[in-house]
Amino acid sequence: MYGTITQYMGTAYTGCGISHKYDTLIASAVETFFLKCPPTNMLSTVLHELATNYVKRGYDVDKFMDPVQPEKTDAIFVKGPNLFFIQASHPVALEPAEIGGRHRVISFYDVYDEDQLRDWNGLIVEELEEAEEALKKALKSLADAKGIHDEWEAVNIQRMMWEQHENLILSLKEELFGTIRLNKATTVSHRLIGSLTSGGAQDFIPSITKRLERRILIKGLPGTGKSTLMKAIGTEAERRGFDVLYGWCGLDPLGVDLVQIPELSICLLDATQPHVYDVERPGDELLDLVSMCVKDAEAEREIDLIRETYTEKILDATGYMQAYAQAENRMKVTMDSAIKHAIFELKSKILLELP
Repeated sequence: MYGTITQYMGTAYTGCGISHKYDTLIASAVETFFLKCPPTNMLSTVLHELATNYVKRGYDVDKFMDPVQPEKTDAIFVKGPNLFFIQASHPVALEPAEIGGRHRVISFYDVYDEDQLRDWNGLIVEELEEAEEALKKALKSLADAKGIHDEWEAVNIQRMMWEQHENLILSLKEELFGTIRLNKATTVSHRLIGSLTSGGAQDFIPSITKRLERRILIKGLPGTGKSTLMKAIGTEAERRGFDVLYGWCGLDPLGVDLVQIPELSICLLDATQPHVYDVERPGDELLDLVSMCVKDAEAEREIDLIRETYTEKILDATGYMQAYAQAENRMKVTMDSAIKHAIFELKSKILLELP
């Protein structure tokens, strides 16, 4: 029987910079393979083939996608043997701490024709500088957007019926868990569910939740306690011995947008912008937090102005991300044209023939 593939975002471009959860994956992996290489599109194909090989052997695989090119693979985690394979030089530089132990390095730096790289050095540097400048502007716009979003939340926090919110959390805990306590240690996982990409906000919620029997879709305004509610349910699940997966926000890396409890085949998720979802299959249900926010005409007028400014900043960030993606892809294509394919295939074979 074949295994399954679940897609997550590998890194996220957020209001606090570039975010990832790779450190938690490295900590939980029995063995991590650090693939060292200049910026390239070629390793995505190798990682995809590697994931397919493990799936055909019956293993479940988590694939971590590139936010700049969401169809490209940056890393894979093979469940069961708990093997982690990651492009560890770009876009996130990660270094092994246990060489000779749980960490192995496979370098692809020697697969390039150095004479060609020297000939194209000026073009590569120009493309790199263009990409870095566009990324800097995108991250600045996202930081501005987060600050504006914080103001939006502050307005709604003041008019929330927090006692009702707390009672809802208590009711959910009772419904989901009752008196159940599992006699085992909990396993906690952390993933990014989405990010701003060159095509706008993108998430992998359909892939993450497709095998679950029940999805609770939370509808609420900014600042109405969606993340707080999910963290509370996740903490309660941990306390009772359930495994928990937290899906973290692509704008604010401290915010939770999804919490999944696999042993109950259930998840709660933020189903509002930028990842709007509605009831679409059996087992879906809506959880309304909007009604707990007291109507206030003055607050609504203030929010209208905030929303307009926030939208402008997100549009700015998206435009800069498009420029960044185009410049970075040109750089990768230039670099990849200098690869010695026979040597690259031999290196790739080391991965594809692992037991």
